[in-house]
Amino acid sequence: MTTLARRVTLAWGWRRLALAFAAGAAGALAMAPLDLLPALAVSLTVAVWLLDGAVAGSGGRSPRTLGVAALIGWAFGFGYFTAGLWWLGSAFLVEPDQFALLMPLGVLGLPAGLGLFTALGFALARLMWTRGAVRVLALAAGLGVSEWLRGNVLTGFPWNAYGMALGDHLWLAQAASLVGLNGLTLAAVAICAAPATIATGDTRRARWQAPALAALALAALAAFGAARLASGPPPDVAGVRLRIMQPNIPQDDKFRPENAAAIMRHYLRLSGQPGLERATHLIWPESSFPFLLAREPAALAQIAALLDHRVVLVTGAVRASDPLPGESGRRFYNAIQVVGPDGTVLDSADKVHLVPFGEYLPFSDALTALGLRQFVNAPGGFEAGTHRRLLRAPGLPPVAPLVCYEAIFPGEVRPDAPVGVMLNVTNDAWFGLTPGPHQHFAQARLRAIEEGLPLVRAANSGISAVVDPYGRVVASLGLGEEGVLDANLPSAIDPPPFARWGGRAWMALLFVFITTVLNRLRRN
Repeated sequence: MTTLARRVTLAWGWRRLALAFAAGAAGALAMAPLDLLPALAVSLTVAVWLLDGAVAGSGGRSPRTLGVAALIGWAFGFGYFTAGLWWLGSAFLVEPDQFALLMPLGVLGLPAGLGLFTALGFALARLMWTRGAVRVLALAAGLGVSEWLRGNVLTGFPWNAYGMALGDHLWLAQAASLVGLNGLTLAAVAICAAPATIATGDTRRARWQAPALAALALAALAAFGAARLASGPPPDVAGVRLRIMQPNIPQDDKFRPENAAAIMRHYLRLSGQPGLERATHLIWPESSFPFLLAREPAALAQIAALLDHRVVLVTGAVRASDPLPGESGRRFYNAIQVVGPDGTVLDSADKVHLVPFGEYLPFSDALTALGLRQFVNAPGGFEAGTHRRLLRAPGLPPVAPLVCYEAIFPGEVRPDAPVGVMLNVTNDAWFGLTPGPHQHFAQARLRAIEEGLPLVRAANSGISAVVDPYGRVVASLGLGEEGVLDANLPSAIDPPPFARWGGRAWMALLFVFITTVLNRLRRN
């Protein structure tokens, strides 16, 4: 291992960048659905050795050295995001005549852009770099800051944060109730980078100290999770029986107006299977109709006949507002709507965090002139809701509505009001039978642990599920399946520390890491 470390450290030029790309790509194997945590250990161990080699003469923190570290970080991030997000290419093939030629922008362009955050993380780590095991904490701190920025800058995209390597293992994920996803990222990087010191320590003790501490930290996380889960499942909410409908409609059929009648028949047939008479609430996924539900009396009448004055429907739907004074057209919103047993629309909540290029086109005037448009073809794109609000559905606790990827943002899922359940409606059919929907579900499930809230999830093509506030899957329908899922609704628990403190806990952990590194630097 010492020989391997030396070869990696001394790598130069394109070989060093190729090693960084390959190491980053290996780290993506730690994400869902494979969840190979050792892969991230291999990935970050190589990252430490590469940063060891990013030295220009004696100027360990010279601009040139920091530039080399940033370039290594960019190659590492490019590999990580290319291997972890390749499935985005599927969306470009739903309408190949419109988007196939743009596929490289999604499959390579987005990872290249996201790699800039990793470049910053490596540069920050190199700025704090020192000898010995403490440099592992420097890497954790640098990537912790850059990953937080990735989740917030330019609307944010915290997909496949390194903390998800722990967050998709139920025992280890319980720590998110304390420090959230960003705290898990700090822990995951520190633990998985620790084996690098086995080959580079000056003494036997120095070589094994960091891996031993990492193993103890991993065991402590697992013990905390096991203790937290030992409390057993929370009681079910009295008087609530859910039916989630997963239609599994191909994306290229879903938004064609000529398919409206067939789609509605499909929904009614699936939803009306035996057992609906015991349900109190029927849940349909995101953007369920190729028409405006609230403005289609015939469709509402069909729904009322299905509900038979007993069941409440909660469904994804496009909502349109009337033009404001001086406007020529309506505004469109990606929404969740509540339909009463008589077919009346009782409440609606609009999506607040829209998907760039998916639901709206940034710099639309310039890009439209080049012939580009967003994937979902609403005239002018969707408008964002003004604020996150509760959704009221008779018989349900107060609902935190989350449309599609709104569920991936830690600390942003609760309205500013007491909440009893999170409802995530989504349409992952854009991405077929790829890792994408598995990764989406893993991130939504982590929100349940962070917030101490049950999660109800309806996905067009899967994964639909009911998850308790500890992240345990009560019931689910797998990816690519068609059917209905009947389940009770678990009750919420007292808000855990993360739900009460937000980002303060993980920032305190980041402060500890940085302080430890700086103290070591002052002693050198």
